[in-house]
Amino acid sequence: MDFRLSEEQQMLQDTVARLVRGEYSFAKRLEFSQSEAGFSTGFWQQLAELGLTAVPFGEELGGFGGGGVEVQTVMTELGKGLCLEPWMQSVVLAGGLISQSGDEAQRQRWLPGIADGSLRAAAGLQEPQSFYDLNNVETTARASGDGYCLNGRKSVVIGGHTADLLVVSARTTGDSRDARGLSLFVIEAGTAGLERRTYPTIDGARGCDLLLDNVLLDDGARLGAEGQAADIIHYQAGRAVSALCGEAVGVMEVACERTLEYLKQRKQFGVPIGKFQVLQHRMVDMMSELEQARSMAILAASVADQPATEERQRTLSAAKYVIGRAAQYIAEAGIQSHGGIGMTWEYDFAHYAKRLVMINHQLGDDDYHLERFADLMNTPA
Repeated sequence: MDFRLSEEQQMLQDTVARLVRGEYSFAKRLEFSQSEAGFSTGFWQQLAELGLTAVPFGEELGGFGGGGVEVQTVMTELGKGLCLEPWMQSVVLAGGLISQSGDEAQRQRWLPGIADGSLRAAAGLQEPQSFYDLNNVETTARASGDGYCLNGRKSVVIGGHTADLLVVSARTTGDSRDARGLSLFVIEAGTAGLERRTYPTIDGARGCDLLLDNVLLDDGARLGAEGQAADIIHYQAGRAVSALCGEAVGVMEVACERTLEYLKQRKQFGVPIGKFQVLQHRMVDMMSELEQARSMAILAASVADQPATEERQRTLSAAKYVIGRAAQYIAEAGIQSHGGIGMTWEYDFAHYAKRLVMINHQLGDDDYHLERFADLMNTPA
């Protein structure tokens, strides 16, 4: 099988790579992280102008119908620069939820803005008690007049603090862990009763908790049939997992490069420490983990947009497990190879290591996906 990118995919990769190299130095990233938005609105605008916020959407929205490979291609290059912009959250996850579950009027209302970058969106699917289980939802949506009244809390919504649209899950019927009874709603910024509590994350991004206190929405804010959103949520979370796998590969590539450069330059006892056999072996192990992660990311991309099946779920969980373990190992081994400097704020490797650790915990850590993979393997045919 030929895993090389097509000419069009290669052009996409080159476009993102040039943009990141030219506009996203480590020093600038530190500045962006401390800004009010927590990322560069100027860089976001450049992504939009180049059509990169429309990659997974159809031609009618200015995109080219990109699939898992194209999404991963963008995410890998953004990962190399540790870019803080909420591209995955807005374009892939929130955009995907609206694309799959919204009716034609809703898609025409919101997707053009997401595709051209004029609207930023975020998805609030997890809650403080969820622990990766997207069915574990206590936020309620009760019928109220011609619409709904939402109450509850969504946690760690990356990019939610600046989002113009928030796609949230809420329970219209059923118990708190029941897959049946989940619905999706779009809340526009400024809606009465919506409060966003913002905080920095350890990898330099911004997250927020959404507090919903009697948020009144009309029926047009509900995406899809009432109580039937669970399958859609899990499908789009799978697409987001594939995107995260691509980002992880980009972050790991740079982390390995930085470690190798350091081993060549740092001297001890008059010779580069890279001459020491134990560090050579560790570097080989890091590169081996990277190559295995790269293979699993390709596998994840190949199934990301396939129909929802147990085989697709198993593949995505297997990829997230392998890549999560590889990310954790490369972060830890790289820090051990660097010594104390590997943990300093001023040196970029520490930030790559932190991002790798956080990728492992987004949308399910390695333990969660290993258990999920095992459960799916044991499902009767």
